[in-house]
Amino acid sequence: MNIFMIYIRDKDYYRMLPPELGGSKPGDERVKVMAFPPLGIETLAPVVRQHGHRVRMFDTCHPQMKAEDIVRAVKEERPDVIALSFLSTTTYPATKVMAEGLKSAARDIPIILGGVFASMNAEHILKDCSHADCIGVGEGEKLLQDYLDNVDNPGSVAGLVWRDGDRVVSNPPRPIIRDLDQFPYPDRSSLPIDFIESLPLDVPAVLSLDQFCTVQTSRGCPYACIYCDIPSLSNGKWRHRSAEHVLGEMQQLNDAGYRSIYLTDDHFLLKRKRINDICSGIIERRLEFTWGCEGRVDSVAVDQLPIMSQANCTFLAYGVEAGTQKILDRLNKNLTLEQIEYAVSEAKRQGIERAHGFFLVGSPGETEEDIKESFRLAARLKLDTFAFNRLCAYRGTPLWQEYIERGIIDDDRDWFKWFKCSDIDPTILPSEVVNRARMKGFALLFLRRIFGRPIQTYKLVRTFGRYMKASDIFKFLSAPFRRRTLTRKPDLPARMIDLGLEAPDREKVSTKS
Repeated sequence: MNIFMIYIRDKDYYRMLPPELGGSKPGDERVKVMAFPPLGIETLAPVVRQHGHRVRMFDTCHPQMKAEDIVRAVKEERPDVIALSFLSTTTYPATKVMAEGLKSAARDIPIILGGVFASMNAEHILKDCSHADCIGVGEGEKLLQDYLDNVDNPGSVAGLVWRDGDRVVSNPPRPIIRDLDQFPYPDRSSLPIDFIESLPLDVPAVLSLDQFCTVQTSRGCPYACIYCDIPSLSNGKWRHRSAEHVLGEMQQLNDAGYRSIYLTDDHFLLKRKRINDICSGIIERRLEFTWGCEGRVDSVAVDQLPIMSQANCTFLAYGVEAGTQKILDRLNKNLTLEQIEYAVSEAKRQGIERAHGFFLVGSPGETEEDIKESFRLAARLKLDTFAFNRLCAYRGTPLWQEYIERGIIDDDRDWFKWFKCSDIDPTILPSEVVNRARMKGFALLFLRRIFGRPIQTYKLVRTFGRYMKASDIFKFLSAPFRRRTLTRKPDLPARMIDLGLEAPDREKVSTKS
């Protein structure tokens, strides 16, 4: 069979690298993009090929892989199955448009959807999106192959949600995959795209022009932070690939010329011996790339930071989230301020070049003073970069369920939305207050960095300056202080719309908990 695999992106989370900064020029065969590669379809493609199928991959960040280009390719090549992969609620509208265009071009070709948001909302999506035929829930390696073997008998495919006339059918769930070593390494060569390393993560600040990719060495997370949907997707289980299997992939990437790798594990710092084996292997094989990862500050593997540094780990991101114990507890982080300070300090002491901190503002019960404490903590910590994002509620998280129980969210009507909590929760400071406190916090933090750690700040700006124009660096650094003009009003829960509310009303919006 001939399979089209299409990764659909949110246009706000990638950017083409311009020619003057080392990007592609007209006529180049490959384009350079600041974004994470589409690891999902890159992982599935070789698995499907192992069973004799042909695969063509598309990524909508490519200027010649937009919806109209893919529709044209469908008309010309007539694939047997089209698989659409997308990550989140923000990409769902573009996915619906893509599915509609593909169905108009080839009504008889089945379309299967996959990805995190699709897995979380399979039945809702099939009732809402008439152009999708079925959805693969959960991990796709075995499910997709099973579906391709049974396209005419979807009822036999575990984990598939499909449309039978006007009825939506959910097959029995498929168990999570225990042995992650059984699959081939991802295909990183078929897409004509070179992905460029940016810092911090999603923002357009170029860090290097090294050949960059992502690697997943484990799946899942056993913790239960209220804002995270990962445990619900993985049943709270953490599974990992063996060190030997990971090193085999890393060797392949090293030999192919990759010099920057980011581990997309939800929690890499979870198993001490495995970390040691991977890092020892990197050192013994003399692999030349640098790499980064994410982890919790309370991990038992913090004592592996010395060998991680020796193995060229140059970037480590911690989920700090808040500067007061009260808010850490409200977010169900199950960690302490002392653990945060120790983990960040130890990372820098052991030679990790860049330590990043994720923070949240606008949490339930958080005061302006609490927000200030988060910025004060960031200023004390030896972090090189940081992000302060407003707390959001997504379907599948404990926080979403809490809002259902409190009568704020109607799950049947709000499933396709996401919310900034300060826009909907009357127990949270109003959005304008949160944003004002955040701007003040950034001013404090920047001043502390400039005058308290001038060398560290200079080195970071110099790193950006290698590949970015001064005007772009200024825009990037000044972004936290600019008032943003909203292109559209934020999504509100159906119940607030029914009541004609544009902001949380403490008397009208129920707060049962």
